[in-house]
Amino acid sequence: MLKWMIISLCLLMSGLLQAADIQNVRLWRAPDNTRLVFDLTGPADHTLFTLSSPERIVIDITGASFSANTNSLPLEGTPLTGLRSAPRDASSLRVVLDLSQGVTAKSFALPPNQQYGHRLVIDLFDNDQPRESISLPTPDVATPLPPSTAPKANTAGGDRLIIIALDAGHGGEDPGALGPGGVREKNVVLAISRELQRLIDAEPGFKAVLVRTGDYFIPLRKRTEIARKHSADLFVSVHADAFTRASAFGASVFALSDRGATSETARLLADRENRSDLIGGVGGVSLDNKDQVLASVLLDLSMTATLSASLDVGQQVLAAVGKITPLHKRRVEQAGFMVLKSPDIPSILVETGFISNPGEAKKLVTKSHQQALARAMHTGIRDYFHRYPPPGTRLAALKAGGKLQAHRPAEHTVSRGDTLSIIANRYGISVSSLRDANNLRSDKIQPGQTLKVPAGSMLVQNEP
Repeated sequence: MLKWMIISLCLLMSGLLQAADIQNVRLWRAPDNTRLVFDLTGPADHTLFTLSSPERIVIDITGASFSANTNSLPLEGTPLTGLRSAPRDASSLRVVLDLSQGVTAKSFALPPNQQYGHRLVIDLFDNDQPRESISLPTPDVATPLPPSTAPKANTAGGDRLIIIALDAGHGGEDPGALGPGGVREKNVVLAISRELQRLIDAEPGFKAVLVRTGDYFIPLRKRTEIARKHSADLFVSVHADAFTRASAFGASVFALSDRGATSETARLLADRENRSDLIGGVGGVSLDNKDQVLASVLLDLSMTATLSASLDVGQQVLAAVGKITPLHKRRVEQAGFMVLKSPDIPSILVETGFISNPGEAKKLVTKSHQQALARAMHTGIRDYFHRYPPPGTRLAALKAGGKLQAHRPAEHTVSRGDTLSIIANRYGISVSSLRDANNLRSDKIQPGQTLKVPAGSMLVQNEP
């Protein structure tokens, strides 16, 4: 009797151990790494080790079975040449990754989210691409250097291009917001960002770099590191988010807040975006870059100039976007978006619309609307830098030589902290002309108020 009880218990335990089945395998390739994701029916412990001659990675998964079909995995362009599996013993599964070259492997488990169940993530970092060491400028809390006058590493002879880093939100394992009919935010914003890159590259004196060039996952902090690597003058993160109400609509522009969100919508969107690392998968907490993180925290103390520039360029972009699509708010909102926390690069986040709104989702997937949004963002970015070209750039040299003068928009939307004198000085006009153009009986203005900017002699003269 005891013998049969022991056998029954062993069978029961064996059944429990086999509860986690690998039902699907997905593969993502990024410029410097490859991500392999196992979709499991339940949680499972694992161990990982490497073997050489030939190069292999071995993953032992406790209490798992393998039913996924891996024949169609896109192995081309990755270090993987094959994947095989077999029971290691009665209680574990062994998966072997065959490699064409040595890699540095990291693995971690992810809990279920709104789209996926339990996952085991294997990140394979290319050994032939050295890890970037991010060198942040020395913090100077007493005398912060405005972004518009901060020297860039590649400044030389007044011929430097203005670099715009375009960050298409989400990607790979993180699809972003999901709209009606399976519309995915990650695909929409990458298409918009590519179109915006094309327009910026065609603009004399400018160059755009895509932070994410394909469908793969990038952690939030790495996105700003990539922008800094390219000595970016501006970081633009492009999104098309969802909200709790399908009726929410309109485009928005956000800058970082050091005081809390300017609205409940801003707070909810920031919370959602800041969870991208959890959704897309960042394994554990690494202190490898503790010196850079400390420097970043210290630099937060001198972000006043960077934030001011972010609000300024954000308002330009918002005004341009508002001419081709409804706005959710007529001013730049602020919230604690992690991806905007670069202390030395002006940064904005553009919500091109709510993909959870059926009407907006229908527009966002069309090429014509994507091109219109890109043109509007390009206009706002161009107009800002025509007014404030960074020193050492080709545009700054043209402006100094009288060959480039600032473009004046027809309208200005009042932001928090604006006064008539500040607005007049910004556009190179007198307070009285601004007052007369808007029939103002006093100098009192309100945030969100739209003012007409009177015409003058300042015109855009593009470089031939």
